Amino acid sequence: MTVYLDPPTWPGHGRLWSHLVSDVSYDELHAFAAGIGCPPRAFDRDHYDLPSTRYADAVRAGAVEVGSKELVRRLTAAGLRRAKGRG
Repeated sequence: MTVYLDPPTWPGHGRLWSHLVSDVSYDELHAFAAGIGCPPRAFDRDHYDLPSTRYADAVRAGAVEVGSKELVRRLTAAGLRRAKGRG
């Protein structure tokens, strides 16, 4: 099982966030997220939003740290990217 995590550089709700993705399947991603106690509501289309306070937990559990561009590249190459809908 390999999931990827970008640096916590995305601001929102008074804190910084990372994105947690799988390049294999959503099942793999959901299993990993559940294993580190990430609530289902943190899932957003194709990734989990993870607060910076939980970053180290994800890395300890085996998430691979990559840059944001690499994370999107892997997600897209796997066919798992779900773009935001256009208004």
